[in-house]
Amino acid sequence: MTLYSEFAILAPVPQEHITSGQDIAAKEGFVAFGSRKWELFRKIDGQREGKLVPVLIYPSHEDITAKTNFVVSWVGLYIGSEKSNNGTHPQGMKHRPPTTAQYESDNKGYWAVFWHVDKLLELPAAQRLLISDLQTVKNCCRKNAPPRGPELVAIPSTIEFPE
Repeated sequence: MTLYSEFAILAPVPQEHITSGQDIAAKEGFVAFGSRKWELFRKIDGQREGKLVPVLIYPSHEDITAKTNFVVSWVGLYIGSEKSNNGTHPQGMKHRPPTTAQYESDNKGYWAVFWHVDKLLELPAAQRLLISDLQTVKNCCRKNAPPRGPELVAIPSTIEFPE
């Protein structure tokens, strides 16, 4: 597959799920993160024409309101999404971060879609970016607010994505 170079996905994911998801992605081919933004992933799947989309992930903090000074510290490649089955992934826990098992709503009844990420890697410190430094896909500055879930951004030229 080739990289779709017109946009990237910026998303908050709890650090514990990123870390445990890295092992699942390596072992099972991808990790599945949940979202309620099914319209966004339907749009992405329609635009990407089967190509890979870069993913920028910053660790979210459950007890802290997201801030624009949060840092993108993980990358991966988006390979597609699947509608949830009453909030659960259609393949059960096979592709879910094991840490999600401790939260009942993470695997039952909450998510509308699961988005799949392959080659989940932690960025070297020199390549990390503040989310406030990212631009929208229309090449204007991002709103001065952190994303509320996954959103589309321009691909930063300073980050090397896995192949």
